[in-house]
Amino acid sequence: MKFIDEAKIEVIAGNGGNGSASFRREKFIERGGPDGGDGGRGGSIVMIADENINTLVDYRFVKKYKAKNGENGRGADCYGHKGEDVYLKVPVGTTIIDEETNLALMDLDQHGQKFVVAKGGKGGLGNLHFKSSVNRAPRQTTPGELGEHKILRLELKVLADIGLLGLPNAGKSTFIRAVSSAKPKVADYPFTTLHPNLGVVRIDHERSFVIADIPGLIEGASDGLGLGYKFLKHLQRTKVLLHIVDIMPLDESLDIVASAVAITQELKKYDSELYNKPRYLLLNKIDLLDPEEVTTRVNKFIDEFKQHDTNTILDRVFTISGATKTGCNEVCYAMMNMLEELKQR
Repeated sequence: MKFIDEAKIEVIAGNGGNGSASFRREKFIERGGPDGGDGGRGGSIVMIADENINTLVDYRFVKKYKAKNGENGRGADCYGHKGEDVYLKVPVGTTIIDEETNLALMDLDQHGQKFVVAKGGKGGLGNLHFKSSVNRAPRQTTPGELGEHKILRLELKVLADIGLLGLPNAGKSTFIRAVSSAKPKVADYPFTTLHPNLGVVRIDHERSFVIADIPGLIEGASDGLGLGYKFLKHLQRTKVLLHIVDIMPLDESLDIVASAVAITQELKKYDSELYNKPRYLLLNKIDLLDPEEVTTRVNKFIDEFKQHDTNTILDRVFTISGATKTGCNEVCYAMMNMLEELKQR
């Protein structure tokens, strides 16, 4: 199924029922007094985070949701029924944004978490409430309040511990296949990854973490080029970033340092908080180099790269081959230890 990570919907809560103006009329009971009941509250629209749902695809087809109105009050002190609430299930990790104000209303990041996105109108008061010593036959009532009406934007940000960054064809999908059971598409052309992929990396029976792969970034992504920029929001929940660099690109004229620096700059333009997350370098495809060339090329890359970027953690740079799985286990154990350290802080 195509990954759907954004949707816009209209939600309309139910109106409250009107209060009733009624008087008690029974045989042998004169001047029975007011007995008009209150109107029922309108139904609300409630969103629930559900871990069994993976996308927002349902909200691409049905865009309008309306709850029932509350019933009007009746005589004999009968209150109107409350309108039924409407429950909408969304994936865990969904952010609810008010389209009119552009404010985030709630971040549903836990299974079973609920949030009322549109509140039903309160029911009106019947004339029973207006009885007093000087007004024994009141005819006043109040109408039910209108339910809330909103246009909402739903954004799904995947929940992962580790996020992968890199140019198209840097080897991100190959790496996630090597360390987890995820099977993203791998091919020898750019942008084979068209939507985020999640993989679970299991270190042992009780230790594991989730890793996310997004479409590759390119220079100028912040100006709308490429596919990866709009998926960067999926890395905002991650704790650590792995920047994968193709140390042996097919195009020998490509300046791999400049390309890697361009990725970090696009990250900085998007979100300073994301840019400041712990970030490690993974120099990939060392299987294409002679063993004696690896150290020379890696050291040259690091020396040049650190002159342009000071946020990347360069005291530990990983050299790997996603194709042969060389060095991949070392990365996984290091990331597991890093996540456990962050959890203890």
